[in-house]
Amino acid sequence: MSLADKVLAVNDNLPIRTDKPVHSGKVRSVYWLTAEDSARLIREKGYNVPADTPLAIMVISDRISAFDCIWHGEDGLNGVPGKGAALNAISSHWFKLFKEKGLADSHILDVPHPFVWIVQKASPIMVEAIARQYITGSMWRAYSKGEREFCGITLPEGLQKEQKLPETLITPSTKGIMRGLEGVPEADDVNVSRADLERHYKAFNFKSIADIDLYEKLLKEGFNAISDALAALDEVFVDTKFEFGYVKDAAGNDKMIYMDEVGTPDSSRIWEGSAYREGKIIEQSKEGFRQWLLNNFPDPDILLNKDRMPERAALARDNALPVEVMMDISRTYVGIAEKIIGHPLARSENPKQEIIDILHSQYQLIAE
Repeated sequence: MSLADKVLAVNDNLPIRTDKPVHSGKVRSVYWLTAEDSARLIREKGYNVPADTPLAIMVISDRISAFDCIWHGEDGLNGVPGKGAALNAISSHWFKLFKEKGLADSHILDVPHPFVWIVQKASPIMVEAIARQYITGSMWRAYSKGEREFCGITLPEGLQKEQKLPETLITPSTKGIMRGLEGVPEADDVNVSRADLERHYKAFNFKSIADIDLYEKLLKEGFNAISDALAALDEVFVDTKFEFGYVKDAAGNDKMIYMDEVGTPDSSRIWEGSAYREGKIIEQSKEGFRQWLLNNFPDPDILLNKDRMPERAALARDNALPVEVMMDISRTYVGIAEKIIGHPLARSENPKQEIIDILHSQYQLIAE
């Protein structure tokens, strides 16, 4: 079996029984189970949710997304070996840590396979919850051009690139395009302030204004829990994106949860601690891949300028990246995953067939 065959690049064509369209995102595909299968699994597996809760099978892929495009390699390598398993393993590790610390639950009910989560339906809060501990990336680019206010927070003068900030900052942005909200531009991924969230809390899908406090509390506590754990491994947690939502508990009450993924190389910047102390940046996250793309193509503005999306899409479509570049990002993902979870990463020789076999034999979810 070739290296390309061991990669799960297409994850929306599995024969999982569903009566709804399969939702396929940049990395994950979601299969909503039938009401009958959801009720059966809740009963058989003892999931702590209301009996009528909709469940879904969430299957991760090995696709690599950067600058809102999917990239591919030479020799039919349409994903990064080990990436999907690494992301799931890291998120599951942090979700477990959060639960142990009494922070909040996640949407995950079961992990049948390294590529698969069984999740309960959640109502997402329409905020990309971003926390920053160092000034870098888009914040540094704006700061270096003279901007000092970010999401209603004023930064002091004299900060240097990649310096630790005086305190961990919460700089949320919109999840999707929010329309008709005073003071909020109608565009995806635009910064919003705490005042914006309070003024439009219902539109952002908060149950109450008080829940904005709860989301900030869970974001800071989750960020600090990961930061402390990474520091013990001599890794620096630079910044990250969390997502939150609401689910029903077994008694039918709303509760806020962590959802999507947390603390992964896809959603965070992680730096090697020893290198940072020497004044160097060694990325333990997808940011290294992003920087390679910026340095490899002659016009990096195509990747940074949202007005040039057609050119960017063509760049990703028409350029098969060297296999060594794909393997380098594989080593980054697998390496940081194994460091975090403390043991070798479970790898699949034939992930698609393994998923089908497990969901058939242990969950009876494969369409006959």
